[in-house]
Amino acid sequence: MSKVFEKFDFDTFWKKSDYATENYISEPPTDELINSIEKELGHKLPFSYIEFMKVQNGGIPYKNSFPTNERTSWVEDHVAVTGFLSIGKEKMYSLCGGLGSQFMIDEWGYPKIGVYFADCPSAGHDMICFDYRKHGKNGEPQVVHIDQEDDYKITFLANNFEKFVTGLVNEYVFEEID
Repeated sequence: MSKVFEKFDFDTFWKKSDYATENYISEPPTDELINSIEKELGHKLPFSYIEFMKVQNGGIPYKNSFPTNERTSWVEDHVAVTGFLSIGKEKMYSLCGGLGSQFMIDEWGYPKIGVYFADCPSAGHDMICFDYRKHGKNGEPQVVHIDQEDDYKITFLANNFEKFVTGLVNEYVFEEID
């Protein structure tokens, strides 16, 4: 178990489903695969993301919402996460898969600021990204939300992947009480 996430409860983080297994979850990444993916994407993946994916490589989280201080096209106070792309090439929702990071840049016009590692319920109209602009392609990226529906507006979420993952909450936190 990674020291980065040694107190993290992975059993309650991931939803188990055939859909997740078929489309998101890949075998744990090898060092060779990680190097290949980093070379293809042109960015060094964050250590915490790699360690997280070594426990389960991609999937759909139960805690699927991240609080924001500003409105997005999704809602006024958070962004939603459908799934985490695996480190791989074979699954549709893997970093270098059919609907992976480079596809979002090439086909959907997302800005070339980093690696798109999580999708949202909008079917491609907003994404979660490792933003390397502040620290360069080999530095620790920030995590941002990019909203295609709002002219690719960038909303800061967290200073790093670990803060992003540990800041996720269940969507029920945001439901209004009647």
